[in-house]
Formats: sequence, structure tokens, C-alpha cells
Amino acid sequence: MSTTAQRGTDRRAHLADQGSGRRTAPLRGLAWLVGRQHRAAFALLLAAAIGGVVYCAVLRARMASYIDAHHIAGCSEMSQIARCADVQEAVTAFRAAYTAPFQLAEWGMLALPALIGLFIGAPLLAREWEAGTHQLVLTQSVGPLRWLAAKTALPALAVVATTTALSAAFGWMWQVGGNEVTGAYWYEPSGFHALGPIPVVHSLLMLAIGMLAGLLLRRTVASMGVTLGATLAVQFAFGLLRPHLLSPVTSKSGSGEPAAPLADRAWRLAEGSYTRSGAKLPEDACDGYGKAYEACLRRHDVVGHFVEQHPASHQWPLVWTEAGIVLALTALLTVIAFWAMRRRHG
Repeated sequence: MSTTAQRGTDRRAHLADQGSGRRTAPLRGLAWLVGRQHRAAFALLLAAAIGGVVYCAVLRARMASYIDAHHIAGCSEMSQIARCADVQEAVTAFRAAYTAPFQLAEWGMLALPALIGLFIGAPLLAREWEAGTHQLVLTQSVGPLRWLAAKTALPALAVVATTTALSAAFGWMWQVGGNEVTGAYWYEPSGFHALGPIPVVHSLLMLAIGMLAGLLLRRTVASMGVTLGATLAVQFAFGLLRPHLLSPVTSKSGSGEPAAPLADRAWRLAEGSYTRSGAKLPEDACDGYGKAYEACLRRHDVVGHFVEQHPASHQWPLVWTEAGIVLALTALLTVIAFWAMRRRHG
């Protein structure tokens, strides 16, 4: 073949390759690489979000239809409300039919951050070192910090988008089912972790924990184990911390008066007696009945009864306070990851 003909063939091939590249590879660079590497995880997240939203929408419609048809809104089992006396059987039937599906959604939202940390965060960087693919990337002109930013930003965006959609769908369902009829309340761990920004920020925290574990340990299974342990520790720690994020409301009643009433949907923290000096005694400080019980009260100089509680109005301040703390922890872990990457790889 002549030189002129060869040049024409090469030019046509080059133009064809350019046209093909424009049609098949609209994303380029690190974003395209990260998206391709983790497309299975992103597809699974999207499927989970769509499935969860549909589940919550269908369950909400069914619960709302039942509650409206049987006029049981605001009624609980053994309710003291007069209008609820004639619908107790309907309330019991409602709970038998819908408590388990409702709790399934609650526990799914509670487990979501742990699953994200285990199956997206932990393998995110650890697999790169196990497979040796990090060597190719880190020798390119992009630099280790830019590579790490791309590896974390795209998964973080996917996590925020899917968990926000799931949280919004669950909150919409909660408006119907999270009340006295189902016996599900906002302060229970399964309910608190499913509402508002809490599942979103905890998912980001677990993603950051898994990512940092993978960066430091460089082994997928070990990173998953550390992430699981950290998830349990975080849940336990916030379970202890949450009641103290805001000052509770204390209601008191004098000796001989009815006990201070517990407001509807309030989170009771403590109950007992208080002395003339203001000291608080636990509920079981004076056991028994009759003269023995009265003698115990006199011995402790008890003058009344108290109840410490977080009213329903504390729900969202508690939610946003915890969300802020979790976001701060997430930012701290991310900074540590970038510091470790820079220290090891420049």
C-alpha cells in the first residue's frame, strides 16, 4: 500500500475512534474511572432506594386507609380517650396487621448506615491495595490526593442522594404510622435513626470509617471487621449520649398530689421522689406499701414526686444536634484520611 493511501486509512480510523469515543464515553478522567469501578454498588444503592420508597408509599397508603375507615386516629391499646373505647378491637387488629411491616422499614433504616460502611466504605480503598491497582493510579499525573478526593466524593454523593430519598419516604410514612396506633414513637432507637437527617449523616460517618479503615489496614476483610465494630460502638455511644444533648423538662407534684402527668409522646428519662433539699430519689427508693412505705418517705424527707422527660417538641432539636455532631466526626475522619494519604504518598 502506498504512503498516501496508508495516511488516508489512518486518518479515517482516527476520526472513527474520536466519533466512537464521543458516543460511548461521555465521562472521562477520575469520575469515569470511579463510576466504572463501583457501578455495581451504585446500582445496588439505587435499587434499594427505589424499592424502599415504593415499600413506604404502599404501606403508608394501606395504613392510612385502615385508620380512616375504622376511625382509630390517635387511639392506642387501652386508651383513656373516650372516643377510643369502642374501637379497641380495630386498634388491636391494626397492630397485628401492620406492626411487623412497619418495624421492618424501621430496622432497614437502622441497618442502612452499617451496610453502607461494610460494603461500600470498607472495600473502597482496601481493594485497590489488595489488587495492586493503586500503583497504576498513583504513578499518573493526577496525584494521590486528587485520586482520593475522586474515590470518596462520588460514593458520598451517591450515599447522600439515596439515603435522603429513603429518609424522606420513611418520614412521609411515619406521619401515618409513627403514633399511638402502632405504638411506635420518635425516641425509640429504631424510630430516631430513621427520621430526618439522622440516617443520612450516620451513613456518611460509616462511609468515612470504612474508607479510613481500608486506607490504613489495606485488607478488605479486616477493614470490614473494624467498620462493623465501629458501627456498633457509635450506635452504643450515641444511645448513651442522646438523652443529654438537651436539658430535659422536669415536672413536679407535691406530697399527696397526683403524680406529674407524662405528656403525650414524651420521652420519659427518670421518675421518682424528691426531698426537701431538692435531692432526687429513684422510683424504687421506697418499696412496699402502707406504714413501711410512709416511714421510708419520712426518713428521706420526701416532699413530692418528679418526672424528667423530653417532650415531643424536643424531637427535632435533638435530631439536628446529633446530626451536627456526626457531621463533625465525619469531617474529622475525612481530614485524617487525606493527611494519612499525603504522609504516605506525598
